[in-house]
Parts: sequence; C-alpha cells; structure tokens
Amino acid sequence: MPRTDAADPAVPPTSATPRVLTVNVGRPRPSPDTRAPGGLTGIDKRPVQGPVEVSAPGPAGVGGSGLAGDAVCDLDHHGGDDQAVYAYAREDLDHWEAALGRELSNGLFGENLTTAGIDVNAVLIGERWRLGPALLLEATSPRIPCRTFAGRLGVDGWVKRFTAGARPGVYFRVLRPGPVRAGDRVEVVHRPDHEVTSAFLFRALTTAPELRPRVIAAGEALHAEALTKARAWAAATG
Repeated sequence: MPRTDAADPAVPPTSATPRVLTVNVGRPRPSPDTRAPGGLTGIDKRPVQGPVEVSAPGPAGVGGSGLAGDAVCDLDHHGGDDQAVYAYAREDLDHWEAALGRELSNGLFGENLTTAGIDVNAVLIGERWRLGPALLLEATSPRIPCRTFAGRLGVDGWVKRFTAGARPGVYFRVLRPGPVRAGDRVEVVHRPDHEVTSAFLFRALTTAPELRPRVIAAGEALHAEALTKARAWAAATG
C-alpha cells in the first residue's frame, strides 16, 4: 500500500471539525530496544493512502493490531482487543515538537490514528467514536510509555518526560468493524457519566495513586488489566 503524508478526505472538513488527519500502519523493523521475539517492532507507523479495514484482532497475547496491514510484534505487551487502535492528536505532537525542538511526523509516536480538533486525552473511558461509514470504537485505556517508545524517540529520560507531560493519547476496542481513512470525521456518539478520562487513568496508573479508588467508576469499559486493578483498588479502600 503506497504511503503518503497528505490527507485524503472523503468529505472536506473545516479546521474545527474533529477528524482523522492520517491513518498510520507499521511494518516489522529491527530495533535494539524491543524484547519481542526476533528483535522486531511495529512502532514505526507511517501514513497510508486510501481506506484501511479495522476489526477486533482477538484477545491479548494472540491478537495484534486492529488495522489491516499493521504489525504488532510484542504480543505480550501490546495489541489485542482492548488495544486494537491507538489515537494521538496532532495538537499533542505539536506540543512535543515545540518542547523537543524537532519535527514529529504523524505516526512517529506509533499511533494508528493521528487526529485533529479533538482532545484525545480528555476522552472518557467507554466513550464511543464513529468513523467512516461503519466503524465504531470504544475507549479503553491510555498509552503507558515503554522502552521501545523511548528508543524510537531517542530522547534521554523520555519515559519520565512523557509521563510527566500526561498527554498519553487513547486506545480503543472495536465494537463494529469498518474502514477508516484520512479525512474521516470523528463523531462522538456516546460519553459515559463518570470522570475517568484517558489522562485521569494515566495519572492514576503512574504519578497520582490517590486517584486510584475512583477509577472503578469507568466499569466494564476499562481495559481488562486496568479493570482488575480498579477492582483491587476499590476493595482496598472499602
């Protein structure tokens, strides 16, 4: 599939319309920073032209990415139904561009969807997005930085810096399969009635343990591992 950095909108959006700027997929590539079998990683994701089919990939440890043609090489720590699609905002990439003093292209953070016009860190766990003619996604969890991500950026102390920045992006599960392409509008069709955003959960898992007893409010929409932790945190506080 040919690669391009240009958006290919089906419906020309306005600058204020929440939308997908690019759809990004990765091929397996060698990396000294991964512990995956064969020393390969799929974090090097680049924009592709045309629609990409998205579906539930299967359970963690077996399923990889939800996007057709996208590689997930470390199935012990990445991929599966609860991490089928990763979205990161162009606005947050712009923030890091200014902070790091270097250009950051769409897909560089390993995101499948580079978005614009919507705060992905404020997405509620359980929030649902409709993209394209059929695709329906449900938010599950933030991205937790790993050594492969740090190696990809090549910035000293990147894991701590990314964690302190609390701009984690958001993972989704696939509720209804369908194609997605650059230019698709992001339509929020459901927002649950609780406070647990991707950024809230990220902070609870990393720098703000005092938030942990409140995570259980997100309920069954949580990533399976986060749900197990949330139940334990809630039980510990009575």
